[in-house]
Amino acid sequence: MVYLVDDEDVVRDALGWLLRSRRLLSEGFASAEAFEQLLDQRLPGGAQDLGWPSAPSCLLLDVRMPGMNGLALFDRLIERGLIERLPVIFLTGHGDVPTAVQTVKRGAFDFVEKPFSDNALVDKVEQALARSEAALRLVRSKTAVQQALADLTDREREVMHLVIAGKPNKLIADDLQISVRTVEVHRARVFDKMGVKSAVELANKVQGRE
Repeated sequence: MVYLVDDEDVVRDALGWLLRSRRLLSEGFASAEAFEQLLDQRLPGGAQDLGWPSAPSCLLLDVRMPGMNGLALFDRLIERGLIERLPVIFLTGHGDVPTAVQTVKRGAFDFVEKPFSDNALVDKVEQALARSEAALRLVRSKTAVQQALADLTDREREVMHLVIAGKPNKLIADDLQISVRTVEVHRARVFDKMGVKSAVELANKVQGRE
């Protein structure tokens, strides 16, 4: 989905037509405030809510608009932690180019100067959608790991940490005052729940995601 935020109806209509001609879905908004209302609806949990977008998406955002301008909306997107999942391409007039360059340094995906080349714009949109897809894959992977960790029992979690620390089963058994056989059972259950086949794979999966 490509979201269009521009106060000019003719611009939104033209962009929508262009994207449809390239088999890309779009949704237009006449103001930054209108788009922010969508964010409030889709992300009730605020910056910690990872439920949206659920499919690769990007935002074509005009810099100058009545009311909240594009730069202010961009700041809100940064606060919500959205600019990886929802890459922003600014639509700028010639006088806005220096400002647009600064926004790229702050995390915007790119900017396109008006009047723009249709092919160049669609190329950037497709690149932004590819970045969004990669970011969403990372979010899903992280969520899956967190869910798997939540399914571990306290004992399984203890065993997991000692396995990650590189301790053999005999030392784990000594540390936890349980039998080696019990350690083997817990270890097998941890590997199964976490979807891994080795201690190295387990460590890589858990690192930074617990």
